[in-house]
Amino acid sequence: MTGQTEMLIGQISGRVVIRENFDKEGDFLNKQTFEAGETIKENGYYEIKVVTELFDKNKQSTDKYTTTYRCEPDDANVMIMAFPFSKPKSKETEINTISENFKKLYDLQNLKDIKLEMSFDSGLLNFFGSKSIIKIYDRKLEAGKNTIKSKINIKAYAWGIRIKQFNYTVIEKLNEKGLLTFQKFSEADNSYFTINYK
Repeated sequence: MTGQTEMLIGQISGRVVIRENFDKEGDFLNKQTFEAGETIKENGYYEIKVVTELFDKNKQSTDKYTTTYRCEPDDANVMIMAFPFSKPKSKETEINTISENFKKLYDLQNLKDIKLEMSFDSGLLNFFGSKSIIKIYDRKLEAGKNTIKSKINIKAYAWGIRIKQFNYTVIEKLNEKGLLTFQKFSEADNSYFTINYK
């Protein structure tokens, strides 16, 4: 892994990712933690093991499981999108993607609209269906800061039928090394979730 691909998969490799969900009044609903191992190359694929733990509104653990995510080297950059939008519970999940400009997702000098088609081969219907089409647009860098504001539209499909659609306004913060530290995804009704990277 080199260059931009390494940076993007490095957003989660060896890190702990914490997602917290809030309702439209800002009240805490629940959270998920994702503890990612280091990325390894296995049989021509990149693989990363992630331990997921789910917590209820009282912050009590309700479930814990390990998933191995696998993707081809050209698709390694898409790993960063897997965590906000998928909750497959199978032992292994293969992610396939068709995208334009995705390897330049965090090129702060040249923020472009991104369109991404992602499919999950997990053997089970996951949270967003078996295929998602994601559009990231209106991307703007906040002056003098490593903060990106954008909008995301996600259409989820199962068996070729659109089953869900989501629209978010997104704020993303990166550190001086270009690694994500924080994301906030807000819906029109003011409900939102945050993702912290440690």
